[in-house]
Amino acid sequence: QVQLVESGGDLVQPGGSLRLSCVASGIIFSINTGGWYRQAPGKQRELVATITSGGGTNYGDALKGRFTISRDNARNTVYLQMNNLAPNDTAVYYCNAKSRSNVYWGQGTQVPVPS
Repeated sequence: QVQLVESGGDLVQPGGSLRLSCVASGIIFSINTGGWYRQAPGKQRELVATITSGGGTNYGDALKGRFTISRDNARNTVYLQMNNLAPNDTAVYYCNAKSRSNVYWGQGTQVPVPS
């Protein structure tokens, strides 16, 4: 059974930074694709960043430069470092893992950035 557990979500002031973590069990991030997506109130879920088994990264529009995805193979954990946060970054952030045949989601962690 695959389980993705996010942590690190918290209220952060504009301009602040936050690091999200996603620990996986039942799936190995180093041989699959891990990623982060977010869903703001009233909006569709959107890509934040992904990291492939080979370490290649991909970012949503306008997020590269402020957000950085990384992976710790020994801890089977994917991280999302978020810098210079703004109110429009307010969302529930979801961890994601893709194998050849399945897609898995975490429960989400909230990141409110007040205006």
